[in-house]
Amino acid sequence: MPLVFLTILTLSVLAAIFLPPVWRQYRRKKIQQRPFPSSWRQILKQRMPYFRALPADLQLQLKKLILVFVAEKQFIGCAGLTVTDEMKVTIAAQACLLLLNKPAHYYPKLKQILIYPAAFVVPTQQADHAGIVSEMAQIRLGESWQTGQIILSWLDTLKSAAICNDGHNLVIHEFAHQLDQLKGQATGAPELNSAESYKEWALVLSHEYAQLQQQLALGLPTLFDAYAATNPAEFFAVISEVFFEQPELFAAQHPALYQQLRSFYALDPLSWAQTHPVPPVRS
Repeated sequence: MPLVFLTILTLSVLAAIFLPPVWRQYRRKKIQQRPFPSSWRQILKQRMPYFRALPADLQLQLKKLILVFVAEKQFIGCAGLTVTDEMKVTIAAQACLLLLNKPAHYYPKLKQILIYPAAFVVPTQQADHAGIVSEMAQIRLGESWQTGQIILSWLDTLKSAAICNDGHNLVIHEFAHQLDQLKGQATGAPELNSAESYKEWALVLSHEYAQLQQQLALGLPTLFDAYAATNPAEFFAVISEVFFEQPELFAAQHPALYQQLRSFYALDPLSWAQTHPVPPVRS
């Protein structure tokens, strides 16, 4: 092969490898330099009291994350719903909480957010003890798929954003699944920094998961919703909700587990909950 063609081929290969990430980084930097729209600030003020509880540096960081998230993700209205900026910003603000203080990857597998007006019906199949499969319909508030989609009920998204200290947040739950699915199937163990981190994570979370199942079996009250005992993936998603929304109770009742999430999310909601309490929800 002539040298000139070999050189062109080599440059083409190098460009295919390096240019997309470089261009993406450049484009995101330019997006983050844009002024945050005043109408979007009003949406945060009206729909997300949690935002007002964040320290100023995290507020600024979150706004930059929102700008890129809204620019890169496709929002699709379902069942006749028309997508608005209010929907995009309200969802993006909650989703990007999980990205604060972390290398910005913006949920790389996620391409689309499908929004239903309210709870939606999903057809499923269930086999009985005899192996007979029956068609069923389940009502869902949200779903996270490995294939690049998240589905949300807008009504429940609004409720989650407005009541930000009850330990329940639909968007945080589904986007925690997305973090768990970065490596493939959701297992309750998202991508961590080292083998030692995985070892500590497995030790603490398996203990806490077993403890929750035991408490539920005995009918004892628990901080975490019973749905967390479904499987390790749901456990991680549920405790992520509580980590952001009820850090004081979480840290007091489950200190070792709180430290694991504090390390993973590179955040300490307890510190700002004490100095920047969440404003009361206005009816």
